Amino acid sequence: MLVLRHLGSIGRRFQQPVLTLGNFDGVHRGHQEILGRLVQRAREIGGTSIALTFHPHPAQLLSPNQAPLLLTDWRSKLERLAAGSVDVVITERFTREFSEIDAEEFVRRLLIDGLGVRQIVVGHRVRFGHGRRGNSDVLRVLGERSGVEVEIIGPVVVQGIAVSSSAVRQAVNEGDLEKAAVLLGRRPSAAARVVHGHHRGHSLGFPTANLRISGLMLPPDGVYAVRARRRNRWLHGVANLGFNPTFDNNERSLEVHLFDFSESIYAERLEVEFVQKLRGERKFPSPKDLVAQIRQDADQARGVLAKLGGLSCKRNGS
Repeated sequence: MLVLRHLGSIGRRFQQPVLTLGNFDGVHRGHQEILGRLVQRAREIGGTSIALTFHPHPAQLLSPNQAPLLLTDWRSKLERLAAGSVDVVITERFTREFSEIDAEEFVRRLLIDGLGVRQIVVGHRVRFGHGRRGNSDVLRVLGERSGVEVEIIGPVVVQGIAVSSSAVRQAVNEGDLEKAAVLLGRRPSAAARVVHGHHRGHSLGFPTANLRISGLMLPPDGVYAVRARRRNRWLHGVANLGFNPTFDNNERSLEVHLFDFSESIYAERLEVEFVQKLRGERKFPSPKDLVAQIRQDADQARGVLAKLGGLSCKRNGS
């Protein structure tokens, strides 16, 4: 997959471009439906499938106090778009100036005249252009004027639930991991680099990989049975998400103890899947009491993870 930036400078370099656009936060099952149709239509005409997305999320610039926590960081989003077999991803830098482009100019100048787009496939809730005035109806009308085919996908409904990023965020925020997994097509996860923590886990006999996870939508604080992907290898473990009240931490963190693993992974990227919540976070009278509870948590997590089945957790998120 080719990743490019700056839509306005790319020009007509692709054969028969078929394009979709959106934030694609989470790359959930609704997005997967759009991407699948995009790739299919491009292959039917011997064209190039292109996904146009934006960084940062527009709300982070236009209304930062109301911007949603993200389901996927930028790199994870690219990985999941690549897994959908898209040929090209354009990550447009979303600036104040870019936000001022009206819907018609955006479609005509940048997509049709600029890229030479032949077909467009989008979700039914798509929004674009100044003031978010562009939507699927506007896009269809503009396409008809220019001879560009426009296909609108959705709503995508799974088990009676309309799939959307906001629905996934709500499920994750409420700790409904099963519902979130149904909507995502995979277990909810968080990915970040491993950083140095307080090194308490090693002294307690349970060394942890500490992830800095600000800005991401995560389930409620507590202890979880998890799977972690290091490079292309999945590892089992138990994780504490929260403030570690026994030691009065003032910063929320994700601390993962990986079973039967002793390698140094500082500065490496780790993706952590939340499989099942084991208990809420709580303060213990002493480190000794905490260690006794961690042993119980680890045993319980091993039991949960030994029974994994059902949902596929392949890297492609399918």
